[in-house]
Amino acid sequence: RCNASRPSSTRTWMSHPRRKQKEKERRAVPDLHTLLDARDYTGAITLVEFNRKLFFDAKHASGWQARTGGAAGFDWVEGKQQQLTDEEHREDEQERLWMAYAAFHLGDFKKALATYQSMIDTGSNDQMIHVYMGCCLLGLGWHAEAEERALQGSACPLQNRLLFHLAHRLNDESKLMGHHQKLADSTLDQLSLASIHYLRNHFQEATDIYKRLLLENRDYTALNVYVALCYYKLDYYDVSLEILAAYLQSYPDSAVALNLKACNQFRLYDGKAAEAELAPLTKEAPSIEKIDSRLVRHNIVVFQNGERALQVLPPLVDVVPEARLNLVIYHMHHGEVLRPAFTSLVASAAPSPPPQPCACSHPARRRI
Repeated sequence: RCNASRPSSTRTWMSHPRRKQKEKERRAVPDLHTLLDARDYTGAITLVEFNRKLFFDAKHASGWQARTGGAAGFDWVEGKQQQLTDEEHREDEQERLWMAYAAFHLGDFKKALATYQSMIDTGSNDQMIHVYMGCCLLGLGWHAEAEERALQGSACPLQNRLLFHLAHRLNDESKLMGHHQKLADSTLDQLSLASIHYLRNHFQEATDIYKRLLLENRDYTALNVYVALCYYKLDYYDVSLEILAAYLQSYPDSAVALNLKACNQFRLYDGKAAEAELAPLTKEAPSIEKIDSRLVRHNIVVFQNGERALQVLPPLVDVVPEARLNLVIYHMHHGEVLRPAFTSLVASAAPSPPPQPCACSHPARRRI
């Protein structure tokens, strides 16, 4: 009588090495550059911190030791502090540079700034660190401090681009034109110029630069989002949606692209159609306050015709430019123009061209 279980057992035995190999691959510690290429910045920071802890624990020979005199248990014994060799110091500095890089791209500017400061405190003489710190300070909105720090760094294209943006934010037209003249025809300098055009409401000029760069760099697919954003600002909502569609086919979970698509739908149709486009970004949040993106939280309030505006918008006034205007509109619609909250909002608002009701990120403020 044949054993019906034998073929199944044979197949299991044959597949065992493959399962073992897959399990080994799954358990393998990822490489730092693999994580950075995948934009897994949280994973990159965790890996660097873990590796540094292992290294310094081994270097200082700290560890658990059995208690003497026959007593049960163990005691933690701190090892002697040993100086790093020149090679170890260079390797550790490189590790910290990558950790700060990952923190910056994760939007954790304070952590990146603290990491750079720790490098200076431990004797690093890399002048570029001051420029990197200036970029962190710009991200935190500390513009005067960012300019002061950037000027301490090495003269380079990155320093000029940083000072170019700071001159715009500090409303210094003389410095703005000076740094504009120093821009080269490189891709990064032209992207910087296009973002300044965008910030100054020169949307057609920004579009022309992005289109030219896209022709020269076909693999820079994020430029499609920048072009779509400019067309949105020019009120060409159908064109913006058409350009976005190609990008979303490759990156369907892009928060920036989905938000821009929702804004286009809001202008073409209504808030309900716009809110549906944000479903992939909001479905896991139990409430609007728990949505990770501040931009999306703001726009959900707009799409829902001001619902929960007083809970969501006040913390965003200094973060999302459109939040102040929408909060003012909310108070006006509810006849609250005499309330102190309304008068303080209006009094602290600087005259500027009116922004769109719903907020879109732009190349200078958010990376794709």
